[in-house]
Amino acid sequence: MRVLTVEDDNELAFEIVSGLRQAGFAVDLAVDAGSADLNLSTYTYDCVVLDRGLPDGEGLALLRGWRERGERVPVLVLTAMDSVDERVAGFHHGADDYVGKPFAMAELVARVGALCRRLEQPRPTTIRFDDVEIDVPRRRVFRGGVLLSLTTKEFAVLELLASRRGSVVSRSELIEHCWDEMAQPMSNVVDAVIAQLRRKLGPPPLIATVRGVGFLISETA
Repeated sequence: MRVLTVEDDNELAFEIVSGLRQAGFAVDLAVDAGSADLNLSTYTYDCVVLDRGLPDGEGLALLRGWRERGERVPVLVLTAMDSVDERVAGFHHGADDYVGKPFAMAELVARVGALCRRLEQPRPTTIRFDDVEIDVPRRRVFRGGVLLSLTTKEFAVLELLASRRGSVVSRSELIEHCWDEMAQPMSNVVDAVIAQLRRKLGPPPLIATVRGVGFLISETA
């Protein structure tokens, strides 16, 4: 899941981005309203964490503009202004959730995860193919009954490929869904993760390369 964090306080921004990435999210950071608007126009996000006090405008004004142009992405407003009236104003401007500063990172992660799932299509909690079992909520993968040790990115890539079994998933789609803007689309980052996945999954191979297009786990796997 990909999250846009809009926060101009360097220390707090680092804390939020680090906490969300450790929880398995791909996270982009915008430090002002202008760059946040550009990011949202360029990329597809599952959730936005939006600070109210931005150097070039009010966060709620930015949010109102998004809603007026039809942006449906869930938005969690993050602010030190945590009175009932402030929260009500946030919801009137299109906020989906509200967290006051200071906050517990565990709560922020849980709330972001809940918002991300709002726009998701229903998906199974367990994906099975061949002798592989993917436990989605617990982020665990078994092959032949043996638990595999996968990194966050390896799990994200395998889950996406497995959920689209029988269809080719392009490198750009993998980067869009499993990485943030720090990843360079022309780099070999995807190929490196695929290579590690193949090594950890072991024989017989399950992930095929469709040259010039992307990667595939076949329906017969």
